[in-house]
Amino acid sequence: MSVLVVGLSHRTAPVELLERVAIPTDHIPKALHELTEGVSVAEAAILSTCNRVEVYAHVTRFHGGVQEVSDLLARLSGVPLEELSDHLYVHYEERAVQHLFSVASGLDSMVVGEGQILGQVRAAFRVAQEEGAIARVLGEAFRHSLRVGKRVRTDTAIGRAGASLVGVGLRVAEAALGPIGAGTGVLVVGAGSMGALAGASLARLGVTDVTVANRTPERAATLAATFGGRGIGLDDLADAVAAADLVVSSTGASGVVLDVATVRTAVDRRGGRPLFFLDLALPRDVDPAVRDLDGVRLADLDALRAVLDTEETGADLDECRRIVSDEVAVFLGWQRAMRVAPTVVALRAKADALIAAELDRLASRVPGMDARSRAEVDTAVRRVVEKLLHAPTVRVKELAESPGGDHYAEALRELFGLDPQVPEAVTAPEDVR
Repeated sequence: MSVLVVGLSHRTAPVELLERVAIPTDHIPKALHELTEGVSVAEAAILSTCNRVEVYAHVTRFHGGVQEVSDLLARLSGVPLEELSDHLYVHYEERAVQHLFSVASGLDSMVVGEGQILGQVRAAFRVAQEEGAIARVLGEAFRHSLRVGKRVRTDTAIGRAGASLVGVGLRVAEAALGPIGAGTGVLVVGAGSMGALAGASLARLGVTDVTVANRTPERAATLAATFGGRGIGLDDLADAVAAADLVVSSTGASGVVLDVATVRTAVDRRGGRPLFFLDLALPRDVDPAVRDLDGVRLADLDALRAVLDTEETGADLDECRRIVSDEVAVFLGWQRAMRVAPTVVALRAKADALIAAELDRLASRVPGMDARSRAEVDTAVRRVVEKLLHAPTVRVKELAESPGGDHYAEALRELFGLDPQVPEAVTAPEDVR
């Protein structure tokens, strides 16, 4: 079995398609169960963000796994598979692991080095764990990816050079509104992680007039209190938009939150003051038609992508990629060693069975042997067998970590006539000595 990734991202698909394929958070558990109940997928995790929708799987068959994942994405999104396929990428085995580690490190983000993605990978891992959809191989891949993401940010400058999507969006807003600071009225729509990041970024710019709107007013008030703002419900959006200079929206809603009628009502009360919308949501929160209203500017993910394509991160990307490559090699070595573990366990199980059979035969031939003597013989025989097995079992695990190492396990199975599917091998502990 091997790791597989099937997905689409800002690199392969327009925002319109990404928002159609995006899987709402509350639909992910059911999707995970559908995947793992299939024929080819043993483990699964789903990463659905504003920039990507990806399914990570541990599969028994490559083609079957690709088909099952692709069918799921098409079925959930309502996008015909033939249309979706033009934008999907598929990575397998080493390339799949490298992709996951690159994603967690921020190397595949719209803003290279942005820090949000590491938390999103962690959240995807947590949901998969809670749903029982992830086990040893994919679980270790995700745990390792989180360590790689932290290492890249610790050992390189990418975390400092790669601004968050919010930071880039605020720079675009400043280009239209002028400096953002104490005199800027801001409305943040959505009290999730992106809303919290927006509020913190605005506070650092000196903004003091911040209103947070959320479906749950209490949650809005809790977030707003962290940076001295106030919280409201979505029913009060029109009044809040009318009072704001900048609206930053990033909810998890499945449809438009700020429609053109609501915005037009607010604009009519503004006396011609300019209004800027920064829509960071996927699917979009703000109706694109607001661009046609006088005095209104809108920057969504497509607009930010155009800006980011012209920017340099200034980070040492070569060093980041080297770290990812090294860590991929470490993971693949672990995976190869894990694959040989059932063979090692089967060998030891066969040795234990032979020892037990010979000791029983000895007891029948020497019925007068007392318990102490039998114990001494048992210990001596087991010590000899252990010494004989120690070198080949340690060496086969070491060799298994190198490319092509599976062949050594195959040779061991052939030489000793082993069945790695015996119960002892299948239920082997993680650390087989």
